[in-house]
Amino acid sequence: MNQSNDTVINVMIVDDHVLYRAGVRTALSSKKDIKVIGEADNGLQLINMLKGGMHPDVILLDIQMPVMDGIATLPEVKKLFPEIKIIMLTLLDDQSVVTKLMELGANSYLVKTSEAEMIYDAIRTCYQQEFYFNSLTNKALLNNLRQKNTVSPFKVQSEETTLNEKEITILRLMCEEKSTREIAEAVELSPRTIESIRDKLKAKTGTKSTAGLIMFAVKNKLLNEDI
Repeated sequence: MNQSNDTVINVMIVDDHVLYRAGVRTALSSKKDIKVIGEADNGLQLINMLKGGMHPDVILLDIQMPVMDGIATLPEVKKLFPEIKIIMLTLLDDQSVVTKLMELGANSYLVKTSEAEMIYDAIRTCYQQEFYFNSLTNKALLNNLRQKNTVSPFKVQSEETTLNEKEITILRLMCEEKSTREIAEAVELSPRTIESIRDKLKAKTGTKSTAGLIMFAVKNKLLNEDI
């Protein structure tokens, strides 16, 4: 991948396995736009480091750790530092956990066996576009919502939920993991216009994030079944 952006993204690795942290740090060391600024063994140590002044752009956060695990740490970090992007790491391909973590504010979810390039892509995408969706996160969100017959947790403003054809097309492309630039090319609009439409979609649907928009799309049967 070309590293055309000069911005250096500060990253922290939080995992109780020293060898795993070392492996990720080594893998990321070849990327000129990534700087690992710190490591922690558990969530409590992470929070103390953040309160002490360490300020990463992106945190790689393991789910299973002693003292304070990733599931407990995620909402605490988001409450204290909502601008920090958090990528959850786990050995388990558990769709129910994926959905729970995305609802708690996770920006992505990767299995720890992911290749270095995928971790790098996730860091860059979360930093630039807030969320990194892959086949695991998308299937988890879609399957979870298809199984639910309950009312959506998002408040929908019924008088403004009629989406036009262009908005539905853009929403579908978002759910297909397309980047803002790819969506812009597909519908022949500028990336800035796509971002504006995405913000409008959030306002119309009463959602606060891309994950929320995907959930809205599933609830309202706006997606093709093969996504």
